[in-house]
Amino acid sequence: MSSLANKQILLGVTGGIAAYKSADLVRRLQDAGASVQVVMTPAAQEFITPLTMQALSGHPVHTQLLDPEAEAGMGHIQLARWADLLLIAPATADFMARLSQGLGNDLLTSICLATAAPIALAPAMNQGMWRNAATQANLDILIDRKIHIFGPADGGQACGDIGPGRMLEPLQIVDMAARLFATGSLAGKKVVITAGPTREAIDPVRYISNHSSGKMGYALVQAAIEAGAQTVLISGPTQLAKPARARCIDVITAEEMYNASMAEALDCDLFIAAAAVADYRPIEVATQKMKKGDDDDITLHLIKNPDIVASVAALTPKPLTVGFAAESEKLIDYARTKLERKNLDLVVANNIAASNIGFNSDDNAVTLIDKHSSTDISQRSKQQLARELIACFAQKLAPQR
Repeated sequence: MSSLANKQILLGVTGGIAAYKSADLVRRLQDAGASVQVVMTPAAQEFITPLTMQALSGHPVHTQLLDPEAEAGMGHIQLARWADLLLIAPATADFMARLSQGLGNDLLTSICLATAAPIALAPAMNQGMWRNAATQANLDILIDRKIHIFGPADGGQACGDIGPGRMLEPLQIVDMAARLFATGSLAGKKVVITAGPTREAIDPVRYISNHSSGKMGYALVQAAIEAGAQTVLISGPTQLAKPARARCIDVITAEEMYNASMAEALDCDLFIAAAAVADYRPIEVATQKMKKGDDDDITLHLIKNPDIVASVAALTPKPLTVGFAAESEKLIDYARTKLERKNLDLVVANNIAASNIGFNSDDNAVTLIDKHSSTDISQRSKQQLARELIACFAQKLAPQR
């Protein structure tokens, strides 16, 4: 599967003749599995219409900095959070100059300033403009800021000149974009990730469970795959499609997840307990559906489920073991207590009291805690967050020099 599968790519189009290639680029990105939204500068609309890009992308095209139809008029913030990659193709000399200066006086430059996603530029301009000392100085600044530069190519140009400055062909850009997500930081490592809820049966109809959608765990699986890991997903019941290139083990109950986890953890390098496992299960499960009686209340007798992440952390030798702490209060205190009590290497703590992140949301904001420090990671898509977390875990696994 392409490394662009299920990625959200925001395509910025600036005002150059190469804008006609951007229409094909939308389709090529979609063919690689990405969802694409388009932002166009006023100059870009002189070369290709927003209606064309809307028809190809299947989404409204964004052109205004202050969008009256966006929440609070802050469309640039919403788009900045939505994107897994901000790709500007073509990127003109003027746009590169404004971006290098940190300007935010239109929609596209404002998104560049606001996003936590990687930014890539596919330059397109006259060969003289590309070779100009000012453009090269701006290029150096952008590279120093970790902005990815795709191209340009060398060859004939619309003005008749021959030289560097042609925008790369769409398939070349797609290939380079895909490589950004294939880091190789976990190559040769086995990673086991639990995800989703568990269900503890009361009778053949009813069960105890929770609101976990599995989105965070599944995003971590995809990020681990992109990092080159041999990845095992142990999943409770979700509505999500199983990630390609992961070995998937479906479970329902906490005991089933425990058994699968302990078997897979014996030879793994990294264990990530992202599942929301039921702490208790009924001692007895009714064989037939329980009927409503005359009593206004009933009593369920529960027994504690095995603690999966603590059991993995007790193995000798143990893998790098990461737990999740979903708390509604005293987030850092409770998370650090969990880290110490269960002998974990890291805890990812998130505040479930915030309605716009966490369970069932596409976004999350967390604090990553280890034995010595804590690091806040601000709100972003779960896909972006997963890649950042996997990068942090890979660093922990890397040999110390």
